[in-house]
Order: sequence, then structure tokens, then C-alpha cells
Amino acid sequence: MSRSLRELLDDGAGELGMILPPADADRLLLLMMELRKWNRKINLTAITTERGIIIKHLLDSLTVVSLLPQGARLLDLGSGGGFPCIPLALVRPDLKVTSVDATLKKIHFQRHAARSLGLDNFQALQVRGDTLTESHAGSFDVVISRGFASLPEFVALAQPLLVPGGTIIAMKGSSGADEAGEAATFLEQHGLVVREVVRLRLPASGDERSFVVMRANVG
Repeated sequence: MSRSLRELLDDGAGELGMILPPADADRLLLLMMELRKWNRKINLTAITTERGIIIKHLLDSLTVVSLLPQGARLLDLGSGGGFPCIPLALVRPDLKVTSVDATLKKIHFQRHAARSLGLDNFQALQVRGDTLTESHAGSFDVVISRGFASLPEFVALAQPLLVPGGTIIAMKGSSGADEAGEAATFLEQHGLVVREVVRLRLPASGDERSFVVMRANVG
């Protein structure tokens, strides 16, 4: 592993206000290598370069670390190749992380990655999000997703899975605030309020990110 890639990861984490322990940085880079290896055989991601994966998968996942309460039960809906859920489980061992995706090959990769990284606070389920309420209604403190096409669609799936007073985090590009405004009536009808919209730029690339943080009303 080249020194420049390690520096890219460490410096990027530093821009996010994090100091990565060397063991965590090593495991994140192992995740990057495993993703590239598996991606040669099955389509897990369109981002294939080492630098691209570090910036657009690893660092992008770490942007939400500070928004997650200690000891939270976290659900990643539609987790794809395992982002943000696997990096979050890795750097935050206090979290209990559940990953859900409907595509079996992606879940196979996630389970392999979790074993390789020694994650004991992570489980990956191959199931459709719209059927998850049958077994996991009211089970999670935080439900998160990255790049869901529609904020209302994500909220409709996530809200029944929350504990009272739980939090939904939609990871978006630059349009997060606009989407939240357009969905205000829908959110109110589903017992949710927008607590904040966090805006930032992704380390190294400068790409705009915004997170719509919603909280469920209690009672």
C-alpha cells in the first residue's frame, strides 16, 4: 500500500475532525482492496480506482460519524457495497450496525468484508426494505441511507423502523436543503421534523454534500 494513499485517508479524516488510529486506517485500506478485488468479478461499484474509493466511499462514509449518538442501533437502508455502514461499524465499535440490501451478491461481499475486518458489531441482511417492518418495526435509533432517489420514499421506509424519538439521516449531494423543503408537508404527515441540514465539502475532491437530519416526534 503506497504511502500517498495512507496520507490521503489520514489527511481526509483530519479534515473531518477525526484522528484515525493506525489500526483503523489499516482496516479501511484493507476494505478498499477487498472491494476492488471483488469488483473485478461482480459489479459492486462504478468507482474503481484506489483514490476514488478512498474519497468517495471511505471518507464519504466517515462524514456522518459525529452525527451518530453513542451506542446507537444503526440501520443502513439500501447499503449497496457496504457504504456507509461498514466504515461506520469499523471506526465506531460502540454502534450496533445492521445493513440491508436486496441484492444478494452485495450482501455476500459485506459479510466477507465484515469477517475480514473482524467486525462483531455488524450484520448484513438480504431483504427488501419495504418488508423489513415485519421483523424490525421500532428497532433502530438511527436509520441512514446514502443516495436514495427520493427523500419521501426513504422516509416512508425508514419511519416505521425507528424507536420513538429516533433519527433519520439522508445523505445527499448539494440538493439536500431543497429536497427537505419540498418534502416538508410529507415529513410532517409522517411525524417527522427536520432537525438540521448539515452542509460540507468532501475532503480532497471538494464535492458538495448535505445531510438531512430528521427526528421522529414522541407521543
